[in-house]
Amino acid sequence: MVALQIRDIPDDVRNVLATRARERGQSLNLYLRELVLREAAFENNRVLIDEVVARRGRSDITAEDVFGAVDAARGGR
Repeated sequence: MVALQIRDIPDDVRNVLATRARERGQSLNLYLRELVLREAAFENNRVLIDEVVARRGRSDITAEDVFGAVDAARGGR
């Protein structure tokens, strides 16, 4: 496995993330790890949507539209 380091995060952003981690009973490191893993998993969704579109033909709805709708439904999380 690899270690990641993120620099230049504003204090208020770090505080929000730390609060979310604490609310879940997690360390900030564990919370951020799960966040990064979940974000990477979204790529699988993008590939699946692209495969469905390829099989069924084109649509006016893009994968970005779907991800944006999901993000909006989740309250921008």
